[in-house]
Amino acid sequence: MRRYDFEISGKKFESGTHVMGILNATPDSFFAESRIGDNAVKRADEMIEAGAEVIDIGGQSTRPGSSPVSAIEELARVLPAVEAVKAERKDALVSVDTFYPEVAEAVLQAGADMINDVSGLEYPELAQVVANFDASICVMHNRRKSKTADMFLDKEVGLANMIKSLMAAGVGKNKILLDGGIGFNKSNAEDWELLRGYDNLLDYFDEYPFLLGTSRKSMFGGEVETRLSATLDSTALAVKQGVLFVRVHDVKENKLVIDSLG
Repeated sequence: MRRYDFEISGKKFESGTHVMGILNATPDSFFAESRIGDNAVKRADEMIEAGAEVIDIGGQSTRPGSSPVSAIEELARVLPAVEAVKAERKDALVSVDTFYPEVAEAVLQAGADMINDVSGLEYPELAQVVANFDASICVMHNRRKSKTADMFLDKEVGLANMIKSLMAAGVGKNKILLDGGIGFNKSNAEDWELLRGYDNLLDYFDEYPFLLGTSRKSMFGGEVETRLSATLDSTALAVKQGVLFVRVHDVKENKLVIDSLG
């Protein structure tokens, strides 16, 4: 079994596979049932009771073809949700899905425990914000615009550079979580290649834990409502590979899969 020294606000995650639940404070996220509206606390409670150990709140859709919203609009969406969840569940570990440094600073000030950056530090100053709050961070490799032919080499170099930037800013090694970027590649074929060989990245970065984000993504084909079974299969693979976190919409079902293999 792979072992790590990763922590979020003092809680250690050393082995096994843990669940990060997705809460979307957006009007256009690709899976409508993940949109929280005014029910952030209720939905967070449901996910925590179902076994989520981290709640990831996002304020803009990152599906292919989506248009980014401004930092001001994103903050208006996520900050009330963070404040509400933290006020009701002080013990809840809250991550915020953002790449804007100003959004990160505001939500960390409001009590968020972690930042989930799918841009791969597109805004380098985000690293310093995270370090200033002694927070945890997940950084993802986005290959959609890359010119590197070798996908795994691209990810190894990209993620290694992110680690260097984070540590240079003062982020603790035990606060860094990596994401290979399923759904952020050049094709579904690359997404499948990455999923099946995800443990190649785990082996390469053997001292750093990984998150896998496949939940109901288009690589599985069909309509979004029909993709739960394939998502659960990918979670089972993540458990076998030693992935530390899976980021999912359907907490209860994915937790059952994890527990059945534990």
